Amino acid sequence: MKKLSKLLLIICLIVLNPVIVNSAEILQIKSSNTILVGDQNRNLTIRLFCTEVNENDELEAINLLKSEFPRGSKVKIKPFGFNENILLAKVFNIKGTKEMTEILNSKDLIEKNCPN
Repeated sequence: MKKLSKLLLIICLIVLNPVIVNSAEILQIKSSNTILVGDQNRNLTIRLFCTEVNENDELEAINLLKSEFPRGSKVKIKPFGFNENILLAKVFNIKGTKEMTEILNSKDLIEKNCPN
């Protein structure tokens, strides 16, 4: 009886224990519109969808993105297509409350507005 209860307890812990999910994380912010993300076994260069920053505001935009999305931040990616083998996407924090393009747009660092 004691062995059966231990076996049932182990099975319950395995089945009911939440599965570990590996999400993408920020590895590097290369420029105001290009970032490097990675998961456990691959890296991906992403160009932020519909983001063109004036050269004079480039450093401010990079610093803003680095402060809002520090290295190691978990992110969600919403892809929109490819351009020259680089993924065009919107990048959100894991909670979905912040998006990189919206942060740049809120500080008037993006030259033109694009449709959502």
